[in-house]
Amino acid sequence: MRRHPITPRLGWRSTVESQGLVFPVTPVERADGTTDEVPYWHEAAWYEFSMSEVEQLEAATDELYGMCREAAGEMVRRYSDTDLCLPSGSLALAQASLDRDDPSVYARFDLVYDGTGPAKMLEINGDTPTGLVETAVAQWNWLEDVFPYRDQWNSVHDRLVRWWSEELAAGRYPDGVHFLHSTVDDSGEEEMTVTYLRDTAALAGARTFGHPIDQLGWTTDARGGRFVDDFDLPVRAAFKLYPWEDMVHEPFGAHVLAGAEDRPVQWLEPAWKMLLSTKAILPVLWEMFPGHPNLLPAYLGEPRGMSEWVAKPLWGREGDNVHVHAAGLEQVNDGDYGDQPLVYQEYVPLPDFDGNRVVLGSWVVGGVAAGCLVRESDGPVTDYYSRVVPHVIGDARMPDEAQVQAWLAE
Repeated sequence: MRRHPITPRLGWRSTVESQGLVFPVTPVERADGTTDEVPYWHEAAWYEFSMSEVEQLEAATDELYGMCREAAGEMVRRYSDTDLCLPSGSLALAQASLDRDDPSVYARFDLVYDGTGPAKMLEINGDTPTGLVETAVAQWNWLEDVFPYRDQWNSVHDRLVRWWSEELAAGRYPDGVHFLHSTVDDSGEEEMTVTYLRDTAALAGARTFGHPIDQLGWTTDARGGRFVDDFDLPVRAAFKLYPWEDMVHEPFGAHVLAGAEDRPVQWLEPAWKMLLSTKAILPVLWEMFPGHPNLLPAYLGEPRGMSEWVAKPLWGREGDNVHVHAAGLEQVNDGDYGDQPLVYQEYVPLPDFDGNRVVLGSWVVGGVAAGCLVRESDGPVTDYYSRVVPHVIGDARMPDEAQVQAWLAE
């Protein structure tokens, strides 16, 4: 695993914006009140992996995801709604979803890896991971422009289309799928992520609808209650880029918890995925699989004698309210999650490539490892100002379509 500087493509910004990455820079407010921009999509560098490194990451991702599925069942036995700061009935909803084995589209691990030793799991976002446009579209098109004869660990797009095709072939979603995003985000990231997922479903032949989740309605009649869209059509299946831990706290979520629907919506991601979106899974994993080479020691509520640790809020995102305590390093981030219980995880320094601290986002699509996204930051915590950098498998050539289909079918 190596980092290489490179000259960005001429007109790179307009190129990635035209591909749906409409948020290629991150605004930064300066101390003097002015606003600057820092690159979010950063193609002034690229990372090189070997095929053996990719195979190691792929195997670790597959194994970790299977472990997380096991841990989900243990979590509903071990924790109460109060333990996880959820309203009454939330874990029962997750348990029922687990029992039905409700289908799941995707998830993303955050891994620490530098090419030596086993990858270490920092966390998993199993409910609302973003970064799809960057991974499946922008970096793949960059590869075709810059290294057209090389390969990339990136079957995300093909696997998404295949997943929808298999679901449709199994008879699911006969009434179509609604794709819902929140309008709170004004960067375009959430809307474009949902739009991209909607495109993959449409490519598979699904009937799709799209609008903000804020416009979702609720209506009742003699048959019971149901969610409706902004055209008053019943919502039978819906992908939502909106976290379950927020949904269950809101009035519409109360209808789901109460079982008030005459025909429950088939949610993507399903309710059991809230268990794979909380840091509370980390201590459960460590207790179920102690000493596993891809895990770090983790405990709920206290560091249990660890001398160096990172404390994370149960439902924290983007590094908010993270506390890093290590030799020569003490960092406490502000944020909106300061009132939540903390999970303490053993501190491991992020790999340093020329001053860039790296975390790998390892994707799972349909339960299978599907590719990675490289994120860089300037400090020990990956936050809002991190950068996305493309990657290449240096010792692998671009496969032909027959080989791609054979891999997907394995």
